[in-house]
Amino acid sequence: KLGLGWPKGVFEYADEFGIDQVINALNQLHSRFNYDLFKPDPLLTQMVQEGKLGQKSGKGFYEYGAAGAVEFKEIILRKEPPLAWIILNRPQRLNSLTATMMEELSRALDMLWDDRDVRVVIIRGAGDRAFSAGADVTSFSGPLHTYYFFINNRKFQEAVSKIERFPKPVIAAIDGYALGGGLEMALACDFRIATDKSELGQPEIGLGILPGAGGTQRLIKLVGMAKAKELIMLGDRIKAEEAYRIGLVNKVVPKEKFEDEVRSFALRLAQGPPIALTYAKYAINFGTQMPVDLGLMLEAAFFSMAVNTKDAQEGVMAFLTRRRAEFKGE
Repeated sequence: KLGLGWPKGVFEYADEFGIDQVINALNQLHSRFNYDLFKPDPLLTQMVQEGKLGQKSGKGFYEYGAAGAVEFKEIILRKEPPLAWIILNRPQRLNSLTATMMEELSRALDMLWDDRDVRVVIIRGAGDRAFSAGADVTSFSGPLHTYYFFINNRKFQEAVSKIERFPKPVIAAIDGYALGGGLEMALACDFRIATDKSELGQPEIGLGILPGAGGTQRLIKLVGMAKAKELIMLGDRIKAEEAYRIGLVNKVVPKEKFEDEVRSFALRLAQGPPIALTYAKYAINFGTQMPVDLGLMLEAAFFSMAVNTKDAQEGVMAFLTRRRAEFKGE
């Protein structure tokens, strides 16, 4: 994949734009400038003739499943504009996390990063037993030099941190276990909704290790230092209701209403102004990592940028005319 330092590779952009549209654009450029450089490559023409138009046809440079589902090895990406679902797809292993899964998660987020059809992303586990039971412990087997373990762990951390940096709201939909690295992934999300049968925890201490994907940093911000130390140093699992009581999850819902409740919450978010939501997320996530005065300056900068958007004008007009605002992300 030729990324060229862009959020996506050129082939992914072509699939998203449409191979037929790429050919049309090249033909227009060739007609205007008469440069052979703009002649469509025969491969593109052949792909269109074979019906390989990209995401809209299910196949282009990459293969895509039905109904907007992109096929990966260990995750599923399903688009339902204005929502997108990233499904951790190792139910036989309680959706335990592997290097492959984390790389695919990172790639899926890149694909959705500037997709204007998607306003909210939901991460959930396949099946009804686990969001994710944590890192696949078989990956710890065998000797590994401390340096290389450090490098591999940083890659894991970067994939999780990409959720925190993602410019749109991300919801962790937890049905079952969210343990270890699975909980750490959920901590990086903006919201956590759990079924009443779920259990959450950081049990790494029982393996003689500690959380390695942000648990020691993000858990404190949600539940406070004392409770974070208790969860990490004792390694106990807690029920969903207790997680709600201490502020670890936003909502606890009955299992039978789980998907409807998650979708309803996500659609409410999707009705909001996309640009202001991004600014608010960044001001909260990163403004709290600096002294208050600098955090307030960051907030003021984002506020001044939000005020000058068309969405802000729409919001004011909707308020004055007593109607629901229709935000377009402009």
